Order: sequence, then C-alpha cells, then structure tokens
Amino acid sequence: MTASTAPLSAAGRELPKRWLAIIATIWGGQAASMITSYAAGYAVVWYITETTGSAIMLAAAAICAYLPQGLLSPFGGVIADKHNRKTVMIVADLGVGLVSLGLGVAILLGQVSFALLMILVVVRSIGQAFHGPAMMAAMPLLVPEKHLLRINTLDQLLMSVASIGAPAFGIFLYTTLGFHTVMFLDFFGALAAVAGLALAKIPTVIDKAAENQHVLANLHDGWKALSSNRGLVILIVGITIGMMAFAPLGAIFPLMTFDHFGGDGYAASLVEAAFGIGMVCGSIVLMAWGGGKRLALLIGVAALIVGATTMACGFLAPSMFWAFVALCAVMAIACAWFNGPLITLIQRNVPEEKTGRALGLAMAAMGLASPVGIAIGGVAAEAMGVAAFFVADGLVCIALGLTVYLFKSVRALDHDEPHVLRDSAAEANAEIGTVSEEG
Repeated sequence: MTASTAPLSAAGRELPKRWLAIIATIWGGQAASMITSYAAGYAVVWYITETTGSAIMLAAAAICAYLPQGLLSPFGGVIADKHNRKTVMIVADLGVGLVSLGLGVAILLGQVSFALLMILVVVRSIGQAFHGPAMMAAMPLLVPEKHLLRINTLDQLLMSVASIGAPAFGIFLYTTLGFHTVMFLDFFGALAAVAGLALAKIPTVIDKAAENQHVLANLHDGWKALSSNRGLVILIVGITIGMMAFAPLGAIFPLMTFDHFGGDGYAASLVEAAFGIGMVCGSIVLMAWGGGKRLALLIGVAALIVGATTMACGFLAPSMFWAFVALCAVMAIACAWFNGPLITLIQRNVPEEKTGRALGLAMAAMGLASPVGIAIGGVAAEAMGVAAFFVADGLVCIALGLTVYLFKSVRALDHDEPHVLRDSAAEANAEIGTVSEEG
C-alpha cells in the first residue's frame, strides 16, 4: 500500500480537505452562541440584583455557575471518548438552548423565580462540562499541528470579546424589550451553534475498549493516560494553585478601586474594561505568534508576569489609579497565555482516544479552583487588607512561575517533538473514521 501524501492533522490523521471551512462553520456558530449566552447570563445577574439586592443570592448564582462544570467535567470527558464527539456537543448546546426557551416562556407568563433562574445557570454549567472536553478533543483532528494552539486560543478570544460587549447588549435588550427577549435570543444562539456543528463533518475517534467499562474504570484510564506524563500533572497542579490564588482578584477589583484609590463605579468599570481588553489583546498576540515551541516555558513566563503586575498593584499609592488600570491590562495579557498552551500540551501528549477524559480531569481541577479560591481569598483579603492581599497573591504567582519550570519533566515537554501517542492495544480497538453527514 502506498503511503498517503495528504496533509496530516495535529492528531496524525489525514486532514479534512476543507478543514478551514469546517473550522469557520463550527466556530461561527459557537461565536453566536457565546454572545447570546453572555448576554443572557448578565441579564440573569442583573435581574437577581434588581429584584433581591442580595449578595448571598448572587454568590449562590456564582456557585451554581462554577460547581457543576467542575464536578462533571471528568464525566463529560468519559462521554466524549465513548461516543461521537459531534453528537455530544450538539446535545449539550441544544439542551441549554431548550432550557433558555422554556425560561423565556415562563418569564413571558409571569412565572419567573429565583429557582427557575438557577435551573438555567446549572444546566448551562452542566452543558459546558460535556461540551468542553468533546470540543477540545475534536480540534486536533481538524487542524494541522502548526495551527493547533491558535485554535485552542480561539475559544478564549471569543469568550473575551463576548465578555466585553455582550453584558451591555444583554442589559440593553433587558431594559428595552424585556427579560424574556434575552432568553429567546439565547435559544436562537444555541440553534446557531447546533447548526454549525451539524453542517460540519467532524472526524471521530471512539475508544471501543471503554464502551463496556464502568464509568469509574473509564476515569481511571483517563487519569493513567494523563499521569503517565509527570510534567503535565505538575503543570496542571501549578495552574490550579495559581487559579485559586488569582480567582479572588476578579471579585475584589472593585473593592481595590473604591477603598484604596477612592474611585467610583465608573472607575471600577474602567478597570474591568482594561482587563477584558487585555485578555483580547493577549489572545490575539498568541494566535498571531503561534506560541513558539516552548509552551511550558511560556506558561511559566506568563505566571511571572501575572505575579509581578499583581504585586506591583499592591504597592501603588492611592493617587496612582491609572497605573493600576495599566497594570491590570498587562496582567490580563499574560492571563491569556495559560489555557491554550496547556490544552495543546495535553492534546499532544495523551493518546487521542483518551484525550476527552484527560481534558475533562484538567477542566475539573481548574473549574473547582475558582470557587475554592474565591472563598479562601475573600477571607484572607478581609483579614490582611486588599492592597496587602494583592502583594501576597503576586508573590504566590511568582513562586509558582519560578518553581514549576525547574522540574525536568516539565522542561521535557518543550524539548519533545509534537506527537500524538496511541496505545497499541487501544489502536486495535478504536473505531476511527470520517463522520458522514448524519454523524
């Protein structure tokens, strides 16, 4: 048999001929869904604020938004490896859309309640727990190796753009056309995502050996595939600790603005805008650059930049508000350099039929880090003062950036050639092929 000369995907499979059109179709739908989803999410937050004025209710909503995704992402990874990843993504997106539609109808009929809103928030979080691992596991099959990091960063770029403009869009619709309109729009955004996925031909890799295994055995196989590379585990642990340290900052940016710099609500919004713009710029830089060959080093450097800028914020005088805004923007640029490189390193170093489970476990660790960090950090900031907390937080990030890359196994990730491992046993059991129109 003559070896194929067709270009290869990052997974080492034959690249779909119209791969760029497939990517555009998928992500066009995802972009529409993200915008409407952020708009709906902010409308929910505003409704709770407007009707209850309760910080406890808002905190409960935040927990409902984070916790299900963190707890269920490993199981989402199992499903992604046992079933058609395209189908998993469609079901997840459609499920969220239908709940938004139902909530819109309930609001229109005057039946809205906090409990119904929390159902939407929880379902959205569950949907992401199943959608995320399937999407990330599918990407190496659709793009060449040199573009893998760019595609992994695209998700973050779109989320950053949506987070800047969508809240204002959601509030505009909320105040002019009503809460129900935002929910109906979210439903149509979900349909756009489903349409993009349905029209795209996505190659599939199903681990047949896992089909008859108990879910815990599936998770164990995913953990074995991930933990066999010590460098990956160290990176995930380091980033998880870093996220626990950094997560409270998002909640106390306004407090820093008010208490330390004497700013008002307008000043606080400037800080949030600067951070959002920084995330967008950081994602664009990473996509244009491609990240280079030393992605683990890039993660370490990003941690140092985040740590240095965070610590510097704590030393600013009360009259230096604009320096605070600038530092937050630089901080955000570096914050955009974590997820894409980490996802890419996992995709490169885990067998393709186990990628969903490995990514699900990583998502769970990082997803649970935020609520835990917010809880601990809030108490710490209250005890030591907000400026001092910025200094302490920055020192933690610097220490992580310096320490993680000292491990030989982490440095080895940068010296190995990009590759996709396959279990020889699993190779024979894996069902691998191009999905047809119905698949």
